[in-house]
Amino acid sequence: MRRTSLLIALSLGLSPASAWAQSEPVFSPGEVRAHVEFLADDLLGGRDNGTEGFDIAARYVSSRFDAMGFKPGGTEGWYQPVNIAEYVLNADKPAQLAVGTKKFAAGEDLLVAPSPRYGEDTQTLTADAVFVGHGRDEDYAGLDVTGKFVVATLTPPPGVTPGKLDKAMIAGKHGALGLIYVVTPDNLKGAFPWAQAVMYFQQPQTNWLAPDGSPKGENPGLKIGAYVKGAAADALFKGAPMSAAQVYAKIAEPGGMPGSFALKQRVTLERTSIVTVKKSENVIGILPGSDPKLASEYVVISAHLDHEGTQPGIEGDDKIFNGAMDNAAGVATMLEAARAFKQSGKRPRRSILFVALTAEEDGLIGSEFMARYPVVGSGKVVADVNLDMPILLYDFQDVVAFGAEHSTLGQIVERAAAKMGVTLSPDPMPEEQLFVRSDHYSFVKAGVPSIFLVTGFKNGGEKAFRDFLKTNYHKVSDDLKQPFDWQAGAKFARINYLIAREIADADQEPRWYEGNSFGMRFAKDAPKAPRPAGAPAAGAPAAAPTSVLTIKVQPAVKN
Repeated sequence: MRRTSLLIALSLGLSPASAWAQSEPVFSPGEVRAHVEFLADDLLGGRDNGTEGFDIAARYVSSRFDAMGFKPGGTEGWYQPVNIAEYVLNADKPAQLAVGTKKFAAGEDLLVAPSPRYGEDTQTLTADAVFVGHGRDEDYAGLDVTGKFVVATLTPPPGVTPGKLDKAMIAGKHGALGLIYVVTPDNLKGAFPWAQAVMYFQQPQTNWLAPDGSPKGENPGLKIGAYVKGAAADALFKGAPMSAAQVYAKIAEPGGMPGSFALKQRVTLERTSIVTVKKSENVIGILPGSDPKLASEYVVISAHLDHEGTQPGIEGDDKIFNGAMDNAAGVATMLEAARAFKQSGKRPRRSILFVALTAEEDGLIGSEFMARYPVVGSGKVVADVNLDMPILLYDFQDVVAFGAEHSTLGQIVERAAAKMGVTLSPDPMPEEQLFVRSDHYSFVKAGVPSIFLVTGFKNGGEKAFRDFLKTNYHKVSDDLKQPFDWQAGAKFARINYLIAREIADADQEPRWYEGNSFGMRFAKDAPKAPRPAGAPAAGAPAAAPTSVLTIKVQPAVKN
């Protein structure tokens, strides 16, 4: 975009608050367009977190909040700072494991992840090792593992769902120095693709850091973790009461418990990580609630502000991932809905947090940080409505609210849409499992009923959506050359306003349905609503799409 367009967009976006003195909000296609044109301009360089372009976008959003008369909602004015670590193993100093006199380099029979903690310093840790079977609390009975490596099966105990037992936290609680997972031949045939894992651990990784420096705020107390198989596993069990092969056989038995015992071989693990810490921020404006009894309850309207930045190595003259639809359009929707609240002259009963989140593209980092460290003081977040990549290319006649079937938010969306002659459609792509793939899911994991709202498939929407995914999603072509329908942008802002207005003004906060798996897992003790006829019955929460990324859940590799 030319610089003159950028200046026009900025001037439109900064229209004075005094012009909003109307009793009923009017939703402006021009305002939506101004926000998108500013945020998706080439001068912002694709808004990658930690860059000047993102900082400019963040200042733009905070200036809008300021002009609307909102209260700063961050820990530092409008901003909630987030430290983001980018880290990778130093290829010049490969990680290695020594078991007695035998050494194993990372790759063939050893996996070690990089650490976001230690910068370029090399960790070299030497200690005795103890096998703790499945790694349950009871497997430590009679053992002293303080300052030692514990070795545990990757396989969960009989009757325990994979991922439900936090073996790293248990190991750290008992004073272990590090945790080494034993990957069995059966694991390799199933959920642990070794070759893919090797490639994954060699790639740079990104994570948010808690104030104490721990990644994702999880600090099991361990210094290092690793995975072993084959010859490395055989070496660990040399001279022990059971060989590695005998351990594998015992695990394979129905209800098999391999027991716990000290290992004979002394262990050394070594790795060198290169770490860069970037500083970014969530941008938060508060519209305080008017009801003294409800003002401490907060409705979150969220949209991620970041995109993929600039990539000089790609082919062609255009190197900038402008992210016009993903997610300048979502931020523009959020800002226009916020303006409507101010323009209406009627404060909501509950308080509303309007949030532009950082680092969604790097793994929901900004929303995870905010969900872990809410900015509401003694108050509580009661709902999140998340706006991510609405396809503003056609006059949508329906909307999709991913997660609508899990809580009373679905009924609220349906009523709001009906006021505009718009219908609520079910998830048209359940195979994509989109409910667990955007920022709202961070709030779900904190127990908060949440939805992810997009334009629907009716009236040409399916073709527009699928064509965008095929042609422009996460490509440099997601820019302002697309044929935006700005009237659709204003319409989408209006429906989001109506949704947020009903949530904020209702006597009762949104609730998970009785028996819903997400509510039972993440908000077990919270009040539930009766499940309406036709709503899905309880079931296991959907997992993220299958990929090697699932190995990231093992806490042993987070330190």
